[in-house]
Amino acid sequence: MKYQKRQKAIILLADGTIFYGKAVGNKQGTSFGEVCFNTGMTGYQEIFTDPSYFGQLMVTTNAHIGNYGTNADEVESDSIKIAGLICKNFSYVYSRVDSEGSLEAFLDKNNLLAISDVDTRALVSYIRDHGAMNAVISTEVDNIEGLKKQLAEVPNMEGLELASKVSTKEPYYFGDENATYKVAALDIGIKKNILRNIASRDAYIKVFPYNSKFEDLEAFKPDGYFLSNGPGDPEPLVEAQDLAKEVIKRDLPLFGICLGHQVIARANGVSTYKMHNGHRGINHPVKNLETGKGEITSQNHGFAVNREESEANPELQITHVHLNDHTVAGLAMKNKNCFSVQYHPEASPGPHDSSYLFDQFIENIKK
Repeated sequence: MKYQKRQKAIILLADGTIFYGKAVGNKQGTSFGEVCFNTGMTGYQEIFTDPSYFGQLMVTTNAHIGNYGTNADEVESDSIKIAGLICKNFSYVYSRVDSEGSLEAFLDKNNLLAISDVDTRALVSYIRDHGAMNAVISTEVDNIEGLKKQLAEVPNMEGLELASKVSTKEPYYFGDENATYKVAALDIGIKKNILRNIASRDAYIKVFPYNSKFEDLEAFKPDGYFLSNGPGDPEPLVEAQDLAKEVIKRDLPLFGICLGHQVIARANGVSTYKMHNGHRGINHPVKNLETGKGEITSQNHGFAVNREESEANPELQITHVHLNDHTVAGLAMKNKNCFSVQYHPEASPGPHDSSYLFDQFIENIKK
């Protein structure tokens, strides 16, 4: 590979702390978002295209990013959703039998600013201590004061509604129209692999925009309802909460993942809160309280459901807990056909520990 002179770049955090690096390729510019980190060793393409990461500057803790290239089958949406990439070593060359191109070309196609040669261990350690916060990555290294002023205008993630930014504009179908079951899915940031997992269980899916009413979904005459993952704060998603309330009131089969899990909690009067750092990685330990079994899970969320309120709610049962911090990882309603989890059963970075949840949804529909 020929020598390439690269542009200097910085990461400026909301509290004024600065980390230094270099721009990936020839891409220059500035990008704002909430800085967070993912501990996954693989799956960077899935991470970058996951709608749940919309508006976030992603720090990858793995030392090497890009070394296995990209593949069109490994995307979770129609485009990159992160606001920017921060990594230690960026691989301009790649090697994998079924790779279709380089990560550099993939980032360029999606017009994404990326910064490498960053001391990501120091940056992640700082974020762990001080919490996720807004930040800016930029090649404008001589415009610190100007960047600070712009950064101060960026809204905080708490209270921010982002589902409308990533949801489909028009309803669409997924799967075999001759399938046995029909599922109505509310898209508040849905991943493609969730649709694949539901469809593979003999279900035909109609996906609806984030602000759809219950009547819109009901007109499809579905056998079950699904609330997807997605970005931002669940509190502003009043329409989604109202839809969940209506499904629950009628005791129809309802399944929620991540943001959908939080929406179901709020529909039951349980509050949610912004976490210090959130859970983002592919090796999070969760205990299923009904079976006593442990699961190694993939997670990506910055908000969580209030555990004390969940325990005090007579209609709810906590079904799963995160073993690192004992946050609520799963809920079920005691007298309704409704359950949810705060992790991604469709993401299988190795273990398939949680795929049974899709089977459980179909079994609930059969009942």
